[in-house]
Amino acid sequence: MADDVQRQLRAYVEYFRDLGVYDFYRRGEPGTAVWPESVAAVELERVSAPVDVVERTIAAVTRPVARSPVEGLGLKLVSFNDLAPLPEVRVAVEHRAEALKGIQEEIGDCTRCPLAYAGRRKIVFGDGDPKARLMFVGEGPGADEDASGVPFVGKAGQLLNNMINAMGLKREEVYIANVVKCRPPANRVPEPVEANTCSQFLLRQLDVVQPQVVVALGSTAASYLLGVKQSLAGLRGRWHSCRGAKLAVTYHPAFLLRDPRQKGEAWKDLQMVMAELGLKAKA
Repeated sequence: MADDVQRQLRAYVEYFRDLGVYDFYRRGEPGTAVWPESVAAVELERVSAPVDVVERTIAAVTRPVARSPVEGLGLKLVSFNDLAPLPEVRVAVEHRAEALKGIQEEIGDCTRCPLAYAGRRKIVFGDGDPKARLMFVGEGPGADEDASGVPFVGKAGQLLNNMINAMGLKREEVYIANVVKCRPPANRVPEPVEANTCSQFLLRQLDVVQPQVVVALGSTAASYLLGVKQSLAGLRGRWHSCRGAKLAVTYHPAFLLRDPRQKGEAWKDLQMVMAELGLKAKA
């Protein structure tokens, strides 16, 4: 745990250095550096990034772990519907794969948020059919995904594959992405500054694929897509709206691995999706 915390703090320091923030440490003994106990303790010789962004990000590191994925920075949640208007001209079916590739190339070797410095191996963009009617959105990559560059390939991914197959589909027929495209240290919940930085790319993926139905896997994905802080129980079992698609909320496969008793509840959510798409379950 201590190593994970040190790695995360180091990531934020390197991130600020890239932004042009220097003299970030409060000096201790010669050859040592002390992480500030509060924002007031930080000495900044030169700041090329907005001060409020710096302060909010420092607060994300120094505060206790938030009780929910959107608490702690004072950032206002904004639904994906309100982040940007829908494009007036939609991407044609035959150009969607090319459009997704363009977004991926624009991301490049991304250093836009601290996750780039937290031991990331590969950026996990997305996977599946650019013409899919059904899109799954998770929280963020894990260790297996970080190694492969493909979302949902570990144990949780195997369960998601089984869920997709049970719906009468193949993985290749859906599209899968995450709220953030880099693995958070120790698989922690993405910080708001990280998720908000990455949201622009997920939003554009949604606008390119134009799914009929989106399934938010877990409370983190639901919170950022819908712009609400609400329990999973309060979000499940009914339709929401996201970028012109109907959105359903269900449990994250990783949670179902920890609590298999909830698989029946997740299946109810998927049956609602199947009815909307006219799918029949496998025998």
